[in-house]
Amino acid sequence: MARRDVRRAPGKPEKPQPRPKRRWLRKLFAWGVALALLVAMGLGVAVLMAERSLPGFSELKDTAAGQTIVVRARDGSEILTLGPSPGQWLTSDEIPQVMKDAMVSVEDRRFYSHFGIDPIGLTRALWVAATGDRRIGATSTITQQLARNIFLNNNRTMGRKAREAVLAMALEAKFSKEQILELYLNKVYFGGGAYGIDAASRKFFSHSAKDLNIGEAAIIAGLVKAPSRYSPTADVQAAVKRANVVLQLMKQEGAIGAAQADAVDVSAVKLRPEAGQNSIRYFTDWVLPQLDLLLPETQEPLEIWTTLDVGMQKAATDAIKANAPKGAQGALVSLDRDGAVLAMVGGTDYVSSNYNRAIKSVRQPGSAWKLFVYMAALEAGYLPDDRVVDEPVTIDGWSPRNAGGSYAGPIDVRAAFAYSKNTVAAQLGNDVGFGTVASMARRFGITTPISTYPSMVLGTSDVRLLDMTRAFASVSAHGNSVEPYGIVKVATAKGEVLYQHESPRPQQLVPDYVAAGITDLLQTAVNVGTGKAAQIGRPVAGKTGTTSSNKDGWFLGFSSGVTTGVWMGRDDAKAVRGLAGGAAPARAFAAYMRQAVAKRPVEQFDTDLKLPEWQLEPDDEYLYGDPNDYYYIDDQGNLIDQNRRTDWRDDPYPPPDQQPGGNNAAAPPPAASPDFLERATGGAADPKEPDSRNSVNVNRGNRSPAVAAPAPPSVPQP
Repeated sequence: MARRDVRRAPGKPEKPQPRPKRRWLRKLFAWGVALALLVAMGLGVAVLMAERSLPGFSELKDTAAGQTIVVRARDGSEILTLGPSPGQWLTSDEIPQVMKDAMVSVEDRRFYSHFGIDPIGLTRALWVAATGDRRIGATSTITQQLARNIFLNNNRTMGRKAREAVLAMALEAKFSKEQILELYLNKVYFGGGAYGIDAASRKFFSHSAKDLNIGEAAIIAGLVKAPSRYSPTADVQAAVKRANVVLQLMKQEGAIGAAQADAVDVSAVKLRPEAGQNSIRYFTDWVLPQLDLLLPETQEPLEIWTTLDVGMQKAATDAIKANAPKGAQGALVSLDRDGAVLAMVGGTDYVSSNYNRAIKSVRQPGSAWKLFVYMAALEAGYLPDDRVVDEPVTIDGWSPRNAGGSYAGPIDVRAAFAYSKNTVAAQLGNDVGFGTVASMARRFGITTPISTYPSMVLGTSDVRLLDMTRAFASVSAHGNSVEPYGIVKVATAKGEVLYQHESPRPQQLVPDYVAAGITDLLQTAVNVGTGKAAQIGRPVAGKTGTTSSNKDGWFLGFSSGVTTGVWMGRDDAKAVRGLAGGAAPARAFAAYMRQAVAKRPVEQFDTDLKLPEWQLEPDDEYLYGDPNDYYYIDDQGNLIDQNRRTDWRDDPYPPPDQQPGGNNAAAPPPAASPDFLERATGGAADPKEPDSRNSVNVNRGNRSPAVAAPAPPSVPQP
């Protein structure tokens, strides 16, 4: 067959073939458009179905405003009720326009132009998710918030957000903007149990929301973001600051003029006095957020049984108010022997400041920190009766001083602790190791950062009052761990138990003899030392703490199974004249504890040191002979009596002057170290011999052990 001659027609250029990359881009765009159409269709169907299933406007008005929670004390009495406290329902015409403008300006400035979700805000949210730039924030629209409050929960999941968006668009499709705003303003939560602007207005200003002025409207609108943080009854300054932000937003949106905004003095707004608030709220503010961790998601009414003792709480409140120095704050935590929180006071007045200093504040503990220093020393082998020297000392260029600048010279460990001798604490810390002291503090529940500089032995690391009280409670429990808790049981209104507290198995943090030894020291500190003001007519063990320039005062101690910690100071960390741990904090401790343990039996402390085999007491040494004698140990581990040797030829290690060759002969090294010889003979070591502890001047006393004690076994960490 003849081949066909295909020729291009004159004047017609050849059509270019599309490149492969462009073909893929076109296909990708087409698929993207198709997918977007499918999503839009699916979303439209979902919104249509949701709109048809939505209740009517009158039904939505009657829906419950929130979950009711009843909090009960240790004895079952009701101490707090949280839940709906709705005021009068106000129609859209009855709500002041300034209230509407304030809410729209601060919560959803494009409310009147979007269709339930804000595309601009959504794009901004996607940008935040993609870049992680926290400076850019994204919030839900008023319609989304209404959908969440009525139909959903506060879980931060993509599924919940998707349902929220669908319901918001359904609400926009079914109701007008004015109806949506009316529902929102009558149902949104403003804190303190107040749902809706009328309840909030009556709670904060003692009048109906129909009479709200610009300043009051700005305060209420500012509460939605964080009702507890910006509540005017909890923190007036925070509420005023937030209200001024609302006024500036209203000015930017044109809701009010610049002159009108500048003329409003929010700080002059008269607030209703809150007579019902009290220090119990410090405790409930601590336990209620724990429900999110303890319970499954539920909207049922709940009853919560707590560990709080109402009588002890009142005694704690009175003790703090009566003893806190003028201008200073005070906090108190009291634990039962199992860790149950019996009382908690976070400040002198909850109404003026709801900041819980017992839980959130971190301050230097001063000499109260010596609890960990001396426990580390006791675990390393020191005894309460051991001799130490209170004298000037320098460690790595740091020279601690005692309060008053005086030095007692040779004293025992018990007296050094009782009178809070800084120089001895420094020497002990250096001897056992500052890292060892830090490890001991961690073992007993200190969660804040700990310095390992030498000055750490005097309490320069910030701590929380609850953590320190927990540590002292563990000492009271004979060295066993204690976990503070506040919730005993949670049940529904129908009686279904959702949570029941189970005490964790305690861990032995230190050996029994260490717990007994530190209890001995703590009891002495109260009997004759710096904590005498904490005496209550029965055995008390405790420790004072005072920081430099009297910025913080502490007293922590225990008696009859109750452990209590007290802190006092200023929030701005300025000095408080006359504040010392042995003064106001110790007096507050005593005032509270007299009532806290009044109905409990008197308990004597177990201070009998049952030492392990490697640390023999003098009473046991008679088994090995006269304590004034000492022995060598040969290569086979046999005891060789130095004083009974009569013939050097029978002695594998004769004295140098009896060896062949006289004094020039090389003597084998002694089995006992110079440190051991010093302790065994009760005398000073040879000054020519190097002392491994020459950096400090601590003498562990005349224990006169019969044999060189082997190294103490390491205590396993909990």
